[in-house]
Amino acid sequence: MRIAFTTELPREGFRRLEAYPNPSLEGRAVLMPAGENFSEADVLVSTFDYRVTREMIESMPNLRLIANFGAGYNNIDLDACRERDIRVTNTPQPVVEPTAELAFALMIDVARRVSEFDRAMRGYGLRDTGDGIRFGVMRNLSHSLYGKTLGILGMGRIGQALARRAAASGMKVIYHNRKPLPTPPLKGRETGLSSWQDEVIRQAEYVDFQTLLQESDYLSLNLPYTPEVHHIIGKPEFGQMKRTAYLINTARGAHVDEQALVEALRSGIIAGAALDVYEHEPQISPELLTLQNVVLSPHTGTGTWEGRIAMCENVTDNILAFAQNEFNKMNIVL
Repeated sequence: MRIAFTTELPREGFRRLEAYPNPSLEGRAVLMPAGENFSEADVLVSTFDYRVTREMIESMPNLRLIANFGAGYNNIDLDACRERDIRVTNTPQPVVEPTAELAFALMIDVARRVSEFDRAMRGYGLRDTGDGIRFGVMRNLSHSLYGKTLGILGMGRIGQALARRAAASGMKVIYHNRKPLPTPPLKGRETGLSSWQDEVIRQAEYVDFQTLLQESDYLSLNLPYTPEVHHIIGKPEFGQMKRTAYLINTARGAHVDEQALVEALRSGIIAGAALDVYEHEPQISPELLTLQNVVLSPHTGTGTWEGRIAMCENVTDNILAFAQNEFNKMNIVL
């Protein structure tokens, strides 16, 4: 089995593939250098930031599986895969906690103005030029998370992981999906209390989209990208949000009309934004770089060493299950 990589990835996550002899494989897995020999591959390990086009797929006559490194898979031409009966898998579970962790960090950062103050403090002592920052009881004020309402658009695994963190910080959680989550089954004593995680989700309130926009102090986007949700947040939606609201986006940049966001931030229609993804990534609207009420991160939601290795191991799981025709053990997209 010849395995090609679009991107260099931590090889420690693929040790089970490299082991020889490997009881999961008929013969040996050959891991080819990243970016080379695509035309010879039986399996392609692609990454979420690499476009797997129809032309690329057609140039790989032996291709049987695309094992995508990431939860999203809009980087792959699924129609071309469907025509060739090529399987596609993803890695949904390892991305959950790192992405929720970053979303929560960004929310704290923009609310408490951490990055903004850090930039200003680096000019401290330059008061003669009017730069820097001044200390004072009524200076440098920010906003708290405690007692505020977090609105989650897309209450999947990542949204639920973020909800747990928000609830632990004393926030009320509301959410909007295409339909409400099923009530978690009751566990434990007759009080009806379930595990703490289930209790958080049970207490989260399902609301319609308009209510989500109007009541959220912090609005986090955690839904997968499809053409139907392109620019789901734009000028009309910003107009319905509180002027004190913050937008947090760790999902996909195209969920947001970036130019409308710039105008909303510049004119005070919303208070601020924290972004890990961008509409025309890796290009970023120049205006975003000049605004103080924005925190920017370079699409690093899953970017921890632990997360990357876990994602590689999940890719390995998918490839080995495919080799044994154990499709029920794969994270199948197509």
